[in-house]
Amino acid sequence: MKIKLNEKDIQVSDDLTLNELCLAYKPAADIKICNGAVCDEDVDLKENDHVMLIKRGEIPSPKELESVMAARHTPGIHEKLKKSCVGIAGLGGLGSSAAIALARVGVGKLILVDFDVVEPSNLNRQQYFVDQLGMFKTEALRENLSRINPYVSVNCYNQKINKENINSFFSDAKVLIEAFDRPDQKAMLLDSAENKFIIAASGLAGYGTCENISIKKLSEKIYVIGDFKTGAAPGCGLMAPRVGVVAHMQANLTMQLLIGSK
Repeated sequence: MKIKLNEKDIQVSDDLTLNELCLAYKPAADIKICNGAVCDEDVDLKENDHVMLIKRGEIPSPKELESVMAARHTPGIHEKLKKSCVGIAGLGGLGSSAAIALARVGVGKLILVDFDVVEPSNLNRQQYFVDQLGMFKTEALRENLSRINPYVSVNCYNQKINKENINSFFSDAKVLIEAFDRPDQKAMLLDSAENKFIIAASGLAGYGTCENISIKKLSEKIYVIGDFKTGAAPGCGLMAPRVGVVAHMQANLTMQLLIGSK
């Protein structure tokens, strides 16, 4: 039968078990992953199973690294995501967190657009570091993403988005994540972006419950995530946990749209 071992197709006997495979191909492996799940006990292998054998502490070669990074993914997902392109408009708490989540799952290309620089008040919820203060957010985030997943192509634009230029930035993107702070910017994006899925956000401030955060489908290609009422205001600031919840819901919905499960 045919299985995938460390992302390579191999032929094995029909009655082979996971432990027998490990002994034959990588006896030193102490992490055995089958179809995205760690297996501590022996299991019978089946046709088209995806197996990854890893030795703790071993640094894989550059050629192997990408496949090892995807070892815990659901089988078949990485191949689809690697061919995809996602745009992110605004790189604050939402945009920077969504970008990192999408880089970790292996989206092939990210288009990042923001005109601002990293400043101290960003650090309470945005994915930057103290030594990046003063850097353009695009360049700081590109730097951070390259340390997480060097196989993601990142296109950056240090510009302010408006209705005249938005489609020139994001023409290749299948999904566009709206990550602006101001309502007028959000409205501009929804009115101006063409021919792509849009995932916007509304109501993510404060530290209240996350149980009322949900997804609303406004049209065939437009979704909004949030509680739709808790905006940033005096006495109700933007904080990492709820911002992060919405950002990761944006990233997860993006994955669903890219792989066609939504």
